[in-house]
Amino acid sequence: MLTQFSRRRRTAAFLALAAALTVAAPVAEARPGGGGSFGSRGSRTYTAPSATPTAPGGGMTMQRSQTAPSPGMSNPGMQAPAAPGRRFGGGFFAGLLGAGLLGALLGGGFFGGLGGLASMIGLLFQVGLVVLVVMLAVRFFRRRRSEPAGAGAPYARSTLDGGPNPGGPMGGPAPAAGGSFGGARPVQTRKVEIGPADYQAFERLLGDIQDAYSREDRVTLGNLSTPEMAGYFDEELRNNAAQGVINKITDVKLLQGDLAEAWGEDRTDYATVAMRYALKDVMVDRASGRVVKTEPAPEATELWTFQRQPGRGWVLSAIQQTR
Repeated sequence: MLTQFSRRRRTAAFLALAAALTVAAPVAEARPGGGGSFGSRGSRTYTAPSATPTAPGGGMTMQRSQTAPSPGMSNPGMQAPAAPGRRFGGGFFAGLLGAGLLGALLGGGFFGGLGGLASMIGLLFQVGLVVLVVMLAVRFFRRRRSEPAGAGAPYARSTLDGGPNPGGPMGGPAPAAGGSFGGARPVQTRKVEIGPADYQAFERLLGDIQDAYSREDRVTLGNLSTPEMAGYFDEELRNNAAQGVINKITDVKLLQGDLAEAWGEDRTDYATVAMRYALKDVMVDRASGRVVKTEPAPEATELWTFQRQPGRGWVLSAIQQTR
């Protein structure tokens, strides 16, 4: 029969374990991209997009990309993966935490066999250790996810309805992304003009990509996005299929949008656009069609980057979240 003290100790262990899991495993959103930042933006892949009226805080740096950082790229937002055995805490902390929590769940802690006073001291030690580990984990993940400040470029005042384009980051030539390093030549950029037809294409791609994703139409997704982005979408769709659900997205409507940056590199044009749009986003059971999850947010604000090759239309090359 469990004593009252043992029950309290078990409850404390459960609460500490729940707090640790909450820090380590954030829940991703639905819709294409899952609320993450991934893709490629040429030499600006690891530079946060400029602020706009739609996204006053600018964009987050890239979390996932097939573009490798190079000396010509500034502010890399990704770090090399830790070497095996060098992850946070290591085996020592993991062993202490596992032994402490397991002992608490089974009715005994580090000092479970030394009597009431020792048990109390053991409980306080366990709780303190868990709190310390959680605090260190929070600091660790914050350092990994910290992004550099935005480029400080003037606001892009153009809107997706073809409004005025006064220049700045979307109109004028952008500076090279960082200086030379070890003799490497900086990436040369050029001016790219964005007009009403381009804005209409961006808005159309927003709806068409969401619709193709909802229908799990991989062919259309491949036609409307780069191979890298199509690969990410396919991975998400396969994960949904493994869980027996389908992500249904309907009623997508652009509410506000403006241009953050537009530039060219070699023969490729790039345009990063901040878009706030409404949508209905639900997860349905693949077999029965029953709604199993509804995203509570009726709107989303993201920065989408499109690229264009000579003689071809715009395609999606990156999605980034706002700060």
